[in-house]
Amino acid sequence: MFDKLNNAEQRYNQIEEDLSNPEIISNQDAFTKLMKEYKSLAPVIEKYREYKKVKNDMEGARSLMEEGGELYDMALEEYKECKERLEVIEQELKILLIPKDPNDDKNVIVEIRGGAGGDEAALFAYVLYRMYNMYADSAGFKTELMSCNETGLGGFKEVTFMISGEGAYSRFKFESGVHRVQRVPETETQGRIHTSTATVAVLPEAEEVEIEILPTDVIIETCKSSGAGGQHVNKTESAIRLIHKPTGIVVECQDERSQFKNKDKAFKILRTKLYDMKRQEMDSKIASERKNQVGTGDRSERIRTYNYPQGRVTDHRIGYTIYSLEAFLNGDIGEMLDKLATADAAEKLKGGE
Repeated sequence: MFDKLNNAEQRYNQIEEDLSNPEIISNQDAFTKLMKEYKSLAPVIEKYREYKKVKNDMEGARSLMEEGGELYDMALEEYKECKERLEVIEQELKILLIPKDPNDDKNVIVEIRGGAGGDEAALFAYVLYRMYNMYADSAGFKTELMSCNETGLGGFKEVTFMISGEGAYSRFKFESGVHRVQRVPETETQGRIHTSTATVAVLPEAEEVEIEILPTDVIIETCKSSGAGGQHVNKTESAIRLIHKPTGIVVECQDERSQFKNKDKAFKILRTKLYDMKRQEMDSKIASERKNQVGTGDRSERIRTYNYPQGRVTDHRIGYTIYSLEAFLNGDIGEMLDKLATADAAEKLKGGE
């Protein structure tokens, strides 16, 4: 581990030097690439330098202990504190050295679909959409609605939106799966608790260079927008439907008034879906590894229950419950996301990755 850390520090120092080179500063692509690597190395190097400082302090305390005298007790206390701190830092360094998911810094496209439960499931899909938007806003991410299929009661049969910002995928990637809600619907006259579900898929946005879409492989259809949405609805053919012939994937986008903007959004979604298919195929080849992960792929897995009568939300993958459902649904989900990331890192560490 320490050979790897020494090499990383040498690389970090070299990049630091290169970033002050006028030739590199004038080359935008090279500068951006180096800056990205520099930022990714920074947490590891900072922690490694902390380790070296604490280790040096511990050696200093040991020397004082060997000298004996009136400073012995104070040196012994410092030695013990440094030793305990070193053990913690070593564990933190091991986690930092776990290979990073190459998609972690990407924007994400999130799809939420109402599952079992009819109108109640569609209303729950809206609740989840609102929850993610409120968290994204508080965490400094930007959201953009891509497409939606609303119900008359204010729910979503399905909704697709983008969350953009540095590290978006790293924060949201464990949200893929089946979310279950237990509550009394407003339409329920006898106060019975109903169970409904919604599925969430979190896909890292694909760049054009990663997925090439041949024009001959896509059927592009235009049509009038439908549903609630303002005066432009049903008056102009601004809605876009893409049909990808090789895979059968269909993408519809009608949120924008401009046909051009809808087309651009639709191609973003299609590109991301194709990239996700490719990623799923690769993941299936390492299915044994997936058993040692919190889970980012199996969207049929029931991952979380939102229980209204008891005011709690439980994540079944890590067995963790938060007893503040209202705050959670108002976007206070950071603690849960942290717990999931920590559990995933611990599993990878255990698996020797």
